[in-house]
Amino acid sequence: MAHLNLRRPQNVNGDFYVDTTCIDCDTCRWMTPEVFYSVDEQSAVYHQPNNETERLAALQALLACPTNSIGTVEKPEDIKVAQQSFPILVDENVYHCGYHSEKSYGAASYFIQLPEGNILVDSPSFVTPLVKRLEEMGGIRYLYLTHRDDVADHQKFAEHFHCQRILHADEISAGTRNVEIQLTGLEPFSLTPDLLIIPVPGHTKGHTVLLYKNKYLFTGDHLAWSESLHQLAAFHNVCWYSWPEQIKSMRDLANYSFEWVLPGHGRRFHADTDTMRQQMHKCIELMETF
Repeated sequence: MAHLNLRRPQNVNGDFYVDTTCIDCDTCRWMTPEVFYSVDEQSAVYHQPNNETERLAALQALLACPTNSIGTVEKPEDIKVAQQSFPILVDENVYHCGYHSEKSYGAASYFIQLPEGNILVDSPSFVTPLVKRLEEMGGIRYLYLTHRDDVADHQKFAEHFHCQRILHADEISAGTRNVEIQLTGLEPFSLTPDLLIIPVPGHTKGHTVLLYKNKYLFTGDHLAWSESLHQLAAFHNVCWYSWPEQIKSMRDLANYSFEWVLPGHGRRFHADTDTMRQQMHKCIELMETF
């Protein structure tokens, strides 16, 4: 839990606050921009919730915070309502899991609910309220991991749900050596007719993205919307493997059709396919300037 004695002075007066343990992961700011903002390289509360909708959103951000840096002065009697709201619907049968993990520096994870078996995209924290909700929604058949950075509590989810984990072999480490499905090479892999795993080396050597129904692209740390640039972008300053390879991967990815970019880090983006294609080309043009 957050500590009141560590409350940042940049918070406005009121119930909700952010303390000095914030790692500036941006989770609360993109989840609840009407309450949280960035100041001096950390988050803070600039507007106290003043209705039930804002309060629920603020509590969701509190629960999603990977470092438990968000707190309330008064005990939140309605916290169970917020717990029950996860995973949060994004669109159709795609959900945001919340409960971001510090092990993944606060990366978002997603849940796709399917009749033939549900898919968890990257790992949130293994916490009881979320686990119970995922059980109620049918459990997990596959735990797809985009890359080595965002595996978090994958082992606990695998043991609890007896799901098959998927990760590219180039991303395997001591902590993931028992992953059940280890992809190889650079060719796309069809998990089902609607689910395509696309290798995109760059951020890391074995990074992949998941394309669902030619509509939802789960991008890990490969691609995201940049609020500061107002366009789709890649993370040049945290490219651990090869920037030229990431540019090449992005060019290949631009040949696919999709309407949603759902990243681990960075902001989501939703647009029609023509706009998305234009944004992809803008992204590539920007990447080529580095």
